[in-house]
Amino acid sequence: MQYLVIIEQSEHGYRAYAPDLPDCVAMADTEAEVLHLIHESIQLHLEMMREEGVPIPDPTARSAYVEVRS
Repeated sequence: MQYLVIIEQSEHGYRAYAPDLPDCVAMADTEAEVLHLIHESIQLHLEMMREEGVPIPDPTARSAYVEVRS
């Protein structure tokens, strides 16, 4: 399975989250580190859902860029 991950940069580092998995987030100083952490977070999140008998959602989130004049 592949889940869409959104990565945002702020003045404090990077934040990543998976829109299809509410409350599944990661924060780190670098983009590479936040990608590693969100991968681990997703795996743990799915493991917990399985243990609790919660259905695993299919990945449905998509992304697109919209061009606008600046």
